[in-house]
Amino acid sequence: MTKLKLLGIALFTLMTLLTTPVFAQEPIHINDATAESLATLPGIGEVKAQAIVDDRKANGDFKSVEDLSRVKGIGDATVAKLADSATL
Repeated sequence: MTKLKLLGIALFTLMTLLTTPVFAQEPIHINDATAESLATLPGIGEVKAQAIVDDRKANGDFKSVEDLSRVKGIGDATVAKLADSATL
């Protein structure tokens, strides 16, 4: 094969990899996750993640993802964003 053809194949492969959608990560278990893991959820940063852990320690496990709304700073809009990425 010529160098030009190899370069073309390499560029095609690279472009294919860069434009392929990234597969979604497994849902995070809110009753077991660390603050670091929780911070990766959409709409949850480090401060809210720590608030979730603190609330969980103080009040026990969440019975549903919707129960996250009991944490200060987490409302219905944030809970709605978590539908596919958080679980029990």
